[in-house]
Amino acid sequence: MVFCSSGKPNRGVVMPKVEVINIEGSVVSEIELAESIFAEPYNPYPIQEVIRMQMASRHRGTHKVKGRSEIVGSKKKLYRQKGTGHARPGSVKSPLRRGGGVVFGPTPRSYSFKPPKKVRRKALCIALSRKLLDGELFVMREFECTEIKTKDLINRLDPEQTRMKTLIVIGDMDEIIKVNIQKSLQNIPYYQVLLAEGLNVYDLVNNRKIILLEKSIPIISERLES
Repeated sequence: MVFCSSGKPNRGVVMPKVEVINIEGSVVSEIELAESIFAEPYNPYPIQEVIRMQMASRHRGTHKVKGRSEIVGSKKKLYRQKGTGHARPGSVKSPLRRGGGVVFGPTPRSYSFKPPKKVRRKALCIALSRKLLDGELFVMREFECTEIKTKDLINRLDPEQTRMKTLIVIGDMDEIIKVNIQKSLQNIPYYQVLLAEGLNVYDLVNNRKIILLEKSIPIISERLES
């Protein structure tokens, strides 16, 4: 990929090219990637906004306290107005008393918000481009996984046992193989498997190494170019 002195991709000069490797790490071919997706200039602000959106949508917002009107208790005045030497509270529900209602307390609400579609698309393109530029994005040829075997699959994916946080994005492939990959890696904390349709900014940023299986790229391109 060619970059100009400003640090931005020199569009129209060359398309980003990536080597396609197999599960053993050998180069088997090359693939051209869409410049509009994998050569986007870096801008941290769309990424920050979309990650805030994703984290906010996970906030359950079930916090709740009782207001004065929701407290169960007698409405009778606690004691006479004068002659006791005390203040003059009128109810056990008063926010000034222990067990009384809470003033302006939290109530259930949704924290979710949604940036414009263009911002969400741009953030995903920027994250993919940055991973490619940093040498943390790899394209891998689809591999056979005929049975659920965690140790065998990890030894093939990471023979040096680096235990690097890795995101594997799978595309259109045999359903049995897809399920076998997911189940083989589901209990390994430093591996995450996602369908291409579910690729998102948070998981791209949260993982050090990104492996795109070759057939996931057309799905990603169709999703982001539409």
